[in-house]
Amino acid sequence: MDQRLLSLLRCPASQAALRALRRDELDALNRAIAAGSATLADGQPWRTPLQAALITEDRARVYRIEDGIPVMLADQAIPAAGIDGLGVA
Repeated sequence: MDQRLLSLLRCPASQAALRALRRDELDALNRAIAAGSATLADGQPWRTPLQAALITEDRARVYRIEDGIPVMLADQAIPAAGIDGLGVA
């Protein structure tokens, strides 16, 4: 993702800055998705593995990137809490 665009984006829920998930974090999230333990903020399960995503600086929410476009909708964020290797303990 273009760093200039990334520096402009903010979490719509908290206004926190965002950064790209590292490979180990993306792997942890995809393990949670495969196990059925990843849900969207609106409570719906998320079942599709991700190729890329953004995480808030406080590591509270993950926003997926689809076809190179960040999905910046608060109810479509994946809460990071409870996902081993991703959220704040």
